[in-house]
Amino acid sequence: PMFSKKTFEFLAQLDQNNNRDWFNDHKSQYEEYVREPALDFIRQMQAPLAEVSSHFVASDKKVGGSLMRIHKDARFSKDKTPYKINVGIQFRHFMGKDVHAPGFYFHLANDECFVGAGIWRPESKALNAIRTCIDENPNSYKKAIYDEQFKSIFEMSGESLKRPPRGFEKEHPLIDELKRKDFIAISPLTQKQICSNNLVDTVLERYKVADSLMGYLCFALEQPY
Repeated sequence: PMFSKKTFEFLAQLDQNNNRDWFNDHKSQYEEYVREPALDFIRQMQAPLAEVSSHFVASDKKVGGSLMRIHKDARFSKDKTPYKINVGIQFRHFMGKDVHAPGFYFHLANDECFVGAGIWRPESKALNAIRTCIDENPNSYKKAIYDEQFKSIFEMSGESLKRPPRGFEKEHPLIDELKRKDFIAISPLTQKQICSNNLVDTVLERYKVADSLMGYLCFALEQPY
């Protein structure tokens, strides 16, 4: 297995000692138990991910690839601790420039582990395109999110508006979907699954179940899938 109990132990210790001096003193442990296993996981996902869609990128670059930075952007946060206490990996659509693009996601932390599929906090033009697509092509969207297998594994998550978005009536049959700011499906994983030799197979299986949702979002944004 790529990840181990030591991965979770390091993140727990980082939570207790979230400062630059401690991190610099334990950099080798970070490399051995967190970053290298994460990059190995990304490498091992490259060929399987292409089975789902060839348009999503699994890049094992140390900086600027699929592995998200451990350093936090604390400029707009009350919590000024410098490091994240999770591992975040995004397999982003090749046409996406940042995290606000359609992608498959993998999250590892002591408080929760999960895989995700969809688009997080899309900018207004993309968000409007998705809402318009749901309004004009509701059946394919309903088929994707109300599918029994999908519902047994994934749950739609993220933030929503309190009121209907501009241009849509509150009586719209899919108003709760149109209110979404994020179109993300989340499926929990256990630490045992994370530390298993079958992790790549497990993650791939989940991504395949989210295939219809991802295809729909790419269609809405006029991106290949």
